Amino acid sequence: MIYEDPIYWNNDVAYYIEPTHKLTLDKPCITIKIPFDRLCLDEQMGQVVLPDFALREWVDHMEVLNKSIYNRSRTDKENGAFYCFHPTNAVLQRNASYVEVISEKWYICLMITVQLPFKNNNKAMRMLCKMLPKEVEKFIAKFDLNKLKAAYELVKNQTMIREWLKSSGYCAFIGNGSILPKNKDNSGPLEGALPFTSPEDVEVEIGGLRGMGIKQGVTVITGGGYSGKSTMLDALDSGIYNHIMGDGREFVITDQSAMEIAAEEGRSIKNINITPFIKWVPNSSAEQFSTDFASGSTSQAANIMEAINFGCKLLLIDEDRSATNFMIQDSKMRSLIKHEPITPFTERVRELYEAVGVSSVLVIGGSGEFLSVADQIILMDNFVPKNVTQEAKDLCKHDKPREPIAHTKWEIDRNITTDHFSSYPQGSGTEKLIVSPMGYMVIGDEQIDIRGLYNITSHAQLAAIAFLIRKIAISNQDHHIFLHEKIKKALEDMEREGVDRVFSSFFPGFERWLELPRINEVLSVINRMKQLDFIQLEPSEHR
Repeated sequence: MIYEDPIYWNNDVAYYIEPTHKLTLDKPCITIKIPFDRLCLDEQMGQVVLPDFALREWVDHMEVLNKSIYNRSRTDKENGAFYCFHPTNAVLQRNASYVEVISEKWYICLMITVQLPFKNNNKAMRMLCKMLPKEVEKFIAKFDLNKLKAAYELVKNQTMIREWLKSSGYCAFIGNGSILPKNKDNSGPLEGALPFTSPEDVEVEIGGLRGMGIKQGVTVITGGGYSGKSTMLDALDSGIYNHIMGDGREFVITDQSAMEIAAEEGRSIKNINITPFIKWVPNSSAEQFSTDFASGSTSQAANIMEAINFGCKLLLIDEDRSATNFMIQDSKMRSLIKHEPITPFTERVRELYEAVGVSSVLVIGGSGEFLSVADQIILMDNFVPKNVTQEAKDLCKHDKPREPIAHTKWEIDRNITTDHFSSYPQGSGTEKLIVSPMGYMVIGDEQIDIRGLYNITSHAQLAAIAFLIRKIAISNQDHHIFLHEKIKKALEDMEREGVDRVFSSFFPGFERWLELPRINEVLSVINRMKQLDFIQLEPSEHR
């Protein structure tokens, strides 16, 4: 297929056609550009809510198109098919739908890919020039401005809660009426689940919305098995992003810097100070710790130190995903073990908040060690939360006081040398970039295990991270890279100019869709690279 004129028009809607990948010319990418005035849209509408809403409405029309040409006896390649991105319930900036201004005229743009039927040009022309424009006109005719207005109203309330969190001394909010459990495919709330109701003594009101406020500091969520404590933590974890109406968790709002922290046995760690939790390591340095295969405790220590380095102000930790010897050590074990290199998290969790302002929400069901250091303790009883802080504190009154430990240094900063930071395998003139559904990413010679990154929303967000890292690697001219500075600038460019600016059609293994990631997850991937050389900076070297 040769793209002599990449744009064709139907009425005043533009259809921009381009190759998805250079090796798949029979599967072009088409961007449908609909003028704002056709949809009665205001030019002041933002870059996130409107495209997100339009994409979700467009998905239904794509299903209608595919249903009209579906033939179960033929493959998509033989029959032809339309593809678009199916978003999760998180409201994010994407390349599948965006706003563009062309010659002072505003457009909502919808990106799709089309599998053209093999050796059937007549059907291909019918799909592109008749069926697709006809469905776009139906999309325009059915565009629901009242529904769009409701989406904006929801985001307005979510933004209000996020702004309140920043100035109130709270780090999270769970609205009354929220449905925290998810259905089997994670697409919405579990049918018949009990709506959330805050305990009265921890209930707050924000602009007429009532729910449970989680204060900054140390919060323990406890309860018996299957009581809903891990479900609450999972809901808080998802609350870093806004969610659409009907998700069930649309008013679960969490500090946007929050990260879920777990043990990650086998991960790569390069040159990081883990002495706040690990005093010494045999045949290695705890101050500049490196390993290709971390233990549960060293990986969890590194994950926390890296999160602090990213600017994270809220750690979400479930004991079921943690290394037991990292989290706790009771008095009997302390007395028995005389030379213990691990300083358990119980000993540092208060200092972490008081010294560097990092709060923790912990799911704990098997040990009372955290009760004495917590500011707030919520008991989940068959998915009903109860504030049991005072009751738990009373139980701790006669505990033997802990021996004080010396305060530690939390601040770290590192950059990387670019000797092995490349998307080109050594000795090869061809780039290599892969994101596997099996849980790893390949960049040049690096194979990065990403199974422990719990805050990534979709494969599209992983793809965006891969392309972003690749772009930094190929455009870098410095011997040392200040990671935060480079990545922050790249993400700001993507937010301003469009997520698609990092995409390259050179790599045929990728789907076309990208979602804007956080800096936290980009840095998390880079920190798991085994061949990079990380250098800890002296205070005078910090930028």
